[in-house]
Amino acid sequence: MAQILGDGERKKTRAFVELQSHYLFAERFGRPGKGNDKGAAEGLVGYARRNFLVPIPRANSWEELNAQLLERCRKRREQQLWGHEETIGERFERDRAALLPLPVTPYEACEKRTAKVSSLSLVRYRANDYSVPTEYGHRQVLVKGYVHQVVIACGSEVIARHRRSYQREDMIFEPRHYLALLEEKTRALDQAAPLAGWELPECFAQLRRLLEARLGKQGKREYVQVLRLLETFSLPEVTYAIEDALRLGTISLDAVKHLLLCRIERRPPRLDLMQYPHLPLPQVQTTQAADYMALLEVN
Repeated sequence: MAQILGDGERKKTRAFVELQSHYLFAERFGRPGKGNDKGAAEGLVGYARRNFLVPIPRANSWEELNAQLLERCRKRREQQLWGHEETIGERFERDRAALLPLPVTPYEACEKRTAKVSSLSLVRYRANDYSVPTEYGHRQVLVKGYVHQVVIACGSEVIARHRRSYQREDMIFEPRHYLALLEEKTRALDQAAPLAGWELPECFAQLRRLLEARLGKQGKREYVQVLRLLETFSLPEVTYAIEDALRLGTISLDAVKHLLLCRIERRPPRLDLMQYPHLPLPQVQTTQAADYMALLEVN
């Protein structure tokens, strides 16, 4: 077993120690510049480069690229090397019986750092700022930096997930994190930086215009309350509910919420117009005796 020695000697990083403790294996270090110490590993690297990465694979995402490489690995398992009667996959299954079972939970291949949420509900990680819900302002959180995403947790709860930025001084917002604050400060709805560039279907803007035309300032707040439905439900689900409300002419938060739940629960909507106090009330004057005399004169 290699020991953690002083400068100039071999060291085990904290991440390596965590990986080793998770999967329970012993390390054997190779000498720097001595490829013959690990010839099998060097040979497999060259084989993978020549057979999997030549020509350079084309993919639209990392997920698609990983799927392509996984398929090529599966095909290689079906091959039979010279001098062996079993395929690579069959030999591996035989070797697997002598190995320890994998842990139920895979190792989290990420960098972990503690941080404090700023007054702007932002968390600093690697020279960039990532948003969290406003209710977590000034609290200590744990930041997990993966290759493609940044996950922020408070206690045992994951409170934010973002794509990872490799720029510097970048600000990555999730608009839904600030909706609770905007509900109290609706005047900032059009100038809020977290909402800049938030692309929503056209029906959202149409709903907002109708709400503000009928209710004024209260309509803007009710529109934000509709946006807050996105904290719980997906964008397509809320979009369908808004389109249904516009089609039926029931322009209100309660109607959108009711139609949304009905669509999810697959039951017909039952809209009660008494639940919409913003609708104009009928103006009926008190009947006077003179009104009856006017009817007699007409007859």
